Amino acid sequence: MRAAAMTAAALLALAFNQAAFNHDALAQSGAPRPLAAKPNRAAAAVDKPAPAPAGPPDMAYGAFQRGYFLTAFSLATDRVTNDSDPKAMTLLGELYADGLGVPQDDRRAAEWYGLAAARGDSNAMFALAIFALNGRAGPRDREASTRWLAAAAKLGHPLAAYDLALLYVEGQMFPQDFSRAAELLRIAAQAGSADAQYALGTFYKTGRGVPQDPRQAAQWWAKAALADNTDAQVEYAIALYNGNGVERNEQAATALFRRAAMRGSAIAQDRLARILASGRGAPRDLTEAAKWRLVSRAGGETDLELDDVVNKLDPQTRAAGEQAAKPWLDAIEAARKARAAAQQRQQSSATPAKQ
Repeated sequence: MRAAAMTAAALLALAFNQAAFNHDALAQSGAPRPLAAKPNRAAAAVDKPAPAPAGPPDMAYGAFQRGYFLTAFSLATDRVTNDSDPKAMTLLGELYADGLGVPQDDRRAAEWYGLAAARGDSNAMFALAIFALNGRAGPRDREASTRWLAAAAKLGHPLAAYDLALLYVEGQMFPQDFSRAAELLRIAAQAGSADAQYALGTFYKTGRGVPQDPRQAAQWWAKAALADNTDAQVEYAIALYNGNGVERNEQAATALFRRAAMRGSAIAQDRLARILASGRGAPRDLTEAAKWRLVSRAGGETDLELDDVVNKLDPQTRAAGEQAAKPWLDAIEAARKARAAAQQRQQSSATPAKQ
């Protein structure tokens, strides 16, 4: 079951100052974007039920993983009949939720999730939270979603803990509580959630809910950066470049900026352009600097100082930079047109037809 992100209000209500990074000192960063600004990772639902932590092999789950859904259904049904196994109930819910080996049926999925949740299965609780949030098997019910998130988080479910942390930051379903949000983020971060690791690092950077500690911030960003969290790569690169909370290493910072730049981060693209223009952290390359500045500007990053550098380049260097940037600029423009067309289609479908 592919998840839906939390509501836009939950994501946008993160009370961080999103001022631009200080352009006068590469790597003096402002606060990061909302925790779930990336598509996807903020509140991903359980893609697959978690395997049993110990004991005999879970044959039903193994069949599910290999795509043998009818076998998984049969084995899970036997385990429910013989042992009232809550994990097997959750697996049956998953099969019905996604229509894998059986007809898709949200109500039957919710019934199985409910039986498993009543027996203490945190994956089933989280699935019910997402169902309630999205209005599957019934009307949308944010309060019910929150209750299930809280129940799953109490049992240590990392995604539930992360989403619940967002709600404590939002301050609508609960009183705003950054300390509680930090506790929940730690649960998810220690379980390996890169989004939570990035967010917890941001809490340590700003002193929200925890004592301000640049070393802790850098450590959590480093973990998330290893897991390919682009925002964390940018933050950790900034810390490395400045030596803030970690030993200064301009070359390593440049490598991270380049990696994040290739993944479309306008901030990283701008920082990489500055490095290439200055020669600090990488050999000076004005053509590449111009390329990345043009790309970052198209992505919405403002940097008047670097614009001035690019504008003063000789015509040949600037033209080479523009040529190198062209594939990126074409892709950005195509994406914008696709988004605009999608928005127009949504507006058209939402407008009642005239009689």
